[in-house]
Amino acid sequence: MSKAPNMPKSWREETKPHKFCPGCGHGLVLKALGQAIDELGIQDRVVFGCDIGCSLLSFDFFNVDSVQTHHGRTTPVVTGVKRARPDRICIAYMGDGGGYAIGSQHLVNAAARNEKITVILANNCNYGMTGGQMAPTSLPGMKTETTPYGRDPEVTGYPTQGPEMVSAITREGAYVARGTVANVRQLKNYIKKALQNQVEGNGFSFVEALSGCPTNWSTNAKDTWAFIEETMPKYFKVGELKAPAKKEE
Repeated sequence: MSKAPNMPKSWREETKPHKFCPGCGHGLVLKALGQAIDELGIQDRVVFGCDIGCSLLSFDFFNVDSVQTHHGRTTPVVTGVKRARPDRICIAYMGDGGGYAIGSQHLVNAAARNEKITVILANNCNYGMTGGQMAPTSLPGMKTETTPYGRDPEVTGYPTQGPEMVSAITREGAYVARGTVANVRQLKNYIKKALQNQVEGNGFSFVEALSGCPTNWSTNAKDTWAFIEETMPKYFKVGELKAPAKKEE
């Protein structure tokens, strides 16, 4: 992201490189977001909110107005900012726990109310910061700290299909998509469309990004990318699920 002329040199030295684990997908999701913000030329209007969890390491990632919220409360905090300052471009950034577990009620109701904000959620199928426990998105048979023999859907349910849920409850004007860090260019385009949807004042925008967590998956580089590119898309279909109708010229 562009650096403002008045931003001290120490800011970049203290925030780059990022603080995520080697191989973590958060850096790629945030790179895509930063590129989208730059391409739209909206940096001076952005308010960025991030959740507790690995996503909190993004609180000083961008040279924009930022706020780090309580766990699961990023969506309502960003909603409040947007209602108070409708001219701002408000972004809520979180992991699958912050969006689909403790924060699910906020995500569902913000989507149902068609709040004009953009929510970006990184899905890595586990609770990364707290040691790799099962998350709402953990796949059937997936071994985690709390499912050492593999997730049993008959006991714990099936993975949450977030974008499908949001698409079903949003109204006309919403934008919903699922991208992947395995295709950053496509992911950036989805995020850019989500932000543009907010710029145009159409409605709620939501992008899920399939992401990697080799630290807790205990995978090397080859196995990490195989899981992201081959296994995750079997359960989480990549693509656009909902977009506003194109306005007639």
